[in-house]
Amino acid sequence: MFFSKSQENLFFKVLALFSIVRGYNILTLILAQYLTARYVFSPNSSFEEIIFDLNLFYLVIATALSTSSGYIINNYFDAEKDKINRPQKFLIEHTIPQRIQFRIYLVLNLICIAISWLFSFKAVLFFLVYIFGILLYSLLIKRLFWLSNLYKAFLTILPFFAITLYFKNFERIIFLYAGFLFVLILIKDIIKDFENFKGDWVHSYKTLPTVFGNSITKLIISALILVTWSLIYLLTENNLGLIEYYFIFCWPYMFLILFLTWISSTKKIYLWIHNLLKLIIVVGVFGIYFIHK
Repeated sequence: MFFSKSQENLFFKVLALFSIVRGYNILTLILAQYLTARYVFSPNSSFEEIIFDLNLFYLVIATALSTSSGYIINNYFDAEKDKINRPQKFLIEHTIPQRIQFRIYLVLNLICIAISWLFSFKAVLFFLVYIFGILLYSLLIKRLFWLSNLYKAFLTILPFFAITLYFKNFERIIFLYAGFLFVLILIKDIIKDFENFKGDWVHSYKTLPTVFGNSITKLIISALILVTWSLIYLLTENNLGLIEYYFIFCWPYMFLILFLTWISSTKKIYLWIHNLLKLIIVVGVFGIYFIHK
């Protein structure tokens, strides 16, 4: 069966949009929020009660839309840098012209605010701040080496605090778990700076590797890995059920990350480390299901 030229173009544009908004990340985020709601914040509720909670649905969809728009605007401002760092990805994503990408960004944000209005005025304020925070990162903060990685990791973890506020659950274990994922995301973003070194250098982006060099940046990563081990110790002091096996596994896994970081000198190996960190983060998110099992 053959497709017409217009159908092929539509397929590639959908593929490009999925890549721009990091569709796999958005799907993971949606599932993670529902898992967190069911197994952490409301363990006595059934899945049906969680799924059919209309206010929670509004919150999750608004989060997905605002996060998607954030990826679009970040991609919009990173276009020139991505030509150098990810030329193939750049070609795929820019089958959608930048002016169209910007319009999609505006539409997604408008829908997000409209949906959050159905939830509450506080939700509207939360998402306005979140959208502005992402825009501020794309325009300014990503060029500030001393703040960009911390700020981006905070933006990544922020949607989970929206769920925390919704359920009004502020247990210590929640913040320890969020802190652990925050540090993993922070390490992943610093490793990504190694991958993007060439484009960052050409376009004068101040990142830890371009400002301090490889050795000092690797020392910073080493210190952050020590922080993850400390958080693992604190987490395993609690009776968390089967998820404890995940944290026990993270001890040698993070040692592997540390070893690979110090021997790495090529973009290919940094990409491997980045993917290994992404894997352990995703496993940690889905591992929420095993809390108290």
